[in-house]
Amino acid sequence: MPNTASFQLPQEFLIVGAAVQTGLFKELKNAPTTLEELAVKTKSDQRALWTVVEALVVLEYLEYEGNKIKLTEEADNILFNPDYEHFTGFSFMHAYNLMKAWLQLPEVMISGKPVSKKDAPRHTKDFIRAMSHHARQSAPEIADYCLKDLPAGSRVLDVGGGPLTYAIAFAGKGAVVTVLDLPEVIDMMQPELDQNLPIKLVKGDFTIGLPAGPYDLVYLGNVCHIYGEQENRKLFIDAAKELAPGGRIVINDMIRGTGVMPAIFAVNMLINTPSGGTWTFEQYQSWLNAAGLSAISWKEVAGRQLIKATKAA
Repeated sequence: MPNTASFQLPQEFLIVGAAVQTGLFKELKNAPTTLEELAVKTKSDQRALWTVVEALVVLEYLEYEGNKIKLTEEADNILFNPDYEHFTGFSFMHAYNLMKAWLQLPEVMISGKPVSKKDAPRHTKDFIRAMSHHARQSAPEIADYCLKDLPAGSRVLDVGGGPLTYAIAFAGKGAVVTVLDLPEVIDMMQPELDQNLPIKLVKGDFTIGLPAGPYDLVYLGNVCHIYGEQENRKLFIDAAKELAPGGRIVINDMIRGTGVMPAIFAVNMLINTPSGGTWTFEQYQSWLNAAGLSAISWKEVAGRQLIKATKAA
């Protein structure tokens, strides 16, 4: 039945998102600060800032130390301590950005076109943080599944793998990894890459072409939903050409027809992309077969839906 409990305005999320976007938490990370000083540093109206700060105090993100405002220990750990069990960093800001786009769904339904993108560089950084955070726990198990029965030192192409989470997991299992992503993403992530790892970052656009192989594995992690049938068919054909005999493609994506979330996520892609969506296993199977790849079924691994397709030996 419809879930009427979801008909609630997420006030806390919107307050915290606004605090992140105005730089409030980052300013308080440095040292406790008076309201007057914080208003100057965040370029905020003092009355408006006080109202939001008071809400964040009640919500236990902030607390007072005399006349100064500071992060609570819990909020400091959640936002700034990667070793903390409940650490999120600012990964949730991707959802905050998406929420603003979702409010334009009526216009998208009428026009059939995605919302226009604003603040693209900042949104890209938020997106990278979110993808990295959400993949951290599942990446090692997925890497094991992808590399099973492949030769030692397998050559892996991670398409759209800019967040590096899966690339690092593949490298940790002994693979030699090439990561293809857009130039702005590669520039953002290059300084964070451990130069001792066997990972090469390549700037490019997979809708145009892929780096030359041969590869034992082409990993497509959350990229197929960005595009429609035409682009995915071309991607599979290009990937098949770069695979060694007996090599494989693994698609990590939501599969339409397997539950509620793939259908809801398709609306997200309607709002944010010209042709993206979620696709049934039968559609994937048809497109992969047309590229000369054999896909028999899909499997859930570490909570993710994976389709494995193999090139004949």
